[in-house]
Amino acid sequence: MGLEQENKAVLVAIGNTKEQDLTTEHLDELAFLAETAGIRTVGRFVQNLPHPDPRTFIGKGKLAELYDFVLRDKVTNLIFDDDLTPSQLRNLERTFNPKEQDDDALKVRIYDRSLLILDIFLFRAQTAQARTQVELARNQYLLPRLTRLWTHLERQRGGTGTRGGAGEKEIETDRRNIRNQISILKDKLEKIEKQRITQRQSRSGVVRVALVGYTNVGKSTLMNLLSGSGVLAENKLFATVDSTVRKVTFGNIPFLLSDTVGFIRKLPTHLIESFKSTLDEVREADLLLHVVDLAHPYHDNQIQVVTETLKDIGAANIPTVLALNKIDLYRQNHPDADLEAMKGYYRQMGFEHVMFVSAVANENITQLKQMIFDEVMKKHLVIYPNFMKDGYAFSPWQDAETE
Repeated sequence: MGLEQENKAVLVAIGNTKEQDLTTEHLDELAFLAETAGIRTVGRFVQNLPHPDPRTFIGKGKLAELYDFVLRDKVTNLIFDDDLTPSQLRNLERTFNPKEQDDDALKVRIYDRSLLILDIFLFRAQTAQARTQVELARNQYLLPRLTRLWTHLERQRGGTGTRGGAGEKEIETDRRNIRNQISILKDKLEKIEKQRITQRQSRSGVVRVALVGYTNVGKSTLMNLLSGSGVLAENKLFATVDSTVRKVTFGNIPFLLSDTVGFIRKLPTHLIESFKSTLDEVREADLLLHVVDLAHPYHDNQIQVVTETLKDIGAANIPTVLALNKIDLYRQNHPDADLEAMKGYYRQMGFEHVMFVSAVANENITQLKQMIFDEVMKKHLVIYPNFMKDGYAFSPWQDAETE
């Protein structure tokens, strides 16, 4: 099988005619996820259903269409936009990878959204902690969903008469191995977490600011501007998986700035649980810098996803600066936009501090720094109440307009 065949995928979703544009947007994001994983999308199948079919996610008729397309175009990846139940996954594999097929027949890998995200995280993770977290989440997610194709069973075997029985026995062996691996990974994470707690305690005397936002909105680019560091910034989903912390000084006030993993719609629950210590950078922050891709057509939905995720991890009440990034691109498409009215709209949503910026064009970055300085100063004076008696705080941008 050639590389081109191995990397071809069809995206599958359910939706309704009233939200057709939103379904298209979700599939565009899924295609971007697939591209990030090195998989090329060659087709999309959408069925209008109020909820997924409990047996195969989509109905029999649409499933037959999908099967014909996969067979004709030699597609080797099916990617579903929602999570599949263990029974849905088993039924789909029976359809696309029957036991009686030849060993050299085309194998179709079946992903759901969570598994695709977990695979991308595993590829992106650089530190031992991040890899351990992702491996744990992936094993926990796969345990009830093991099939012949997701284990080492896909290697060729001699003989066809005993293949099915042997496969079932090996799946049970794999389940035991995964349970043992989960136990090992949990112990490893517990040791890492103790080390991280010690590290965080050593930072207790410094104000902490955490960048948060939907994935691929420009957080890492903005961090590089604010801290002068060389954090990886590229146009791919989840370019940053490991949290990065830099010490920054504005005027004579030091603080710690951390860039954390980007959030996304339907972020796997196991991943959130496994990334507890990484997300503590957010939970224990004194100030959040919520970065938004204003040029994205569904940026309000992305704000909602991030807000809900922050609520889920217990970080909803941390003071926040809303940085509406890519204002230069937004103006190109909306030349008559009333930015003051937009600022008022976001303040009504609960964001007291709002700033339009462009990290790439370096627009309003000075004003954003002043806004951050003002908020960091408030927290700094709580930690060091005598700071103003001993000296004075100064900002290099005292004349910067922050409203």
